Amino acid sequence: MQPRRSWAGVVLTVLPVLFMLFDSVIHLMVIPPVVESFTQLGYPVSTARALGVIELVCIALYLIPRTSVLGAVLLTGYLGGAVATNLRVGSPLFSHTLFPVYVGVLAWGGLFLRDERVRALIPVRR
Repeated sequence: MQPRRSWAGVVLTVLPVLFMLFDSVIHLMVIPPVVESFTQLGYPVSTARALGVIELVCIALYLIPRTSVLGAVLLTGYLGGAVATNLRVGSPLFSHTLFPVYVGVLAWGGLFLRDERVRALIPVRR
């Protein structure tokens, strides 16, 4: 693998992982902003910890090379649920509703750059 591609893949992987780790930890801790956002979004606060655990499992699968594609698919589903939730409550489009899409693009971009299997599925010609 080319060193630049590898380095860029790691950077594009770390950014969404750090964000999602932070998100999962605050869900597990059920801090006041989580309670407030769950209330605004219409979700029972009792589901916060379960969502935090699901998110951690997805992140772990994404970071393990053998299961990284499965992890990326599961993260895509999780992030899709966030998009649907924001659409349902009428959140601002570019700052809230599409933010999970941005995270997903970074995650898949990082995987594309660091995993030959994904590059084989999506050949890019120069």
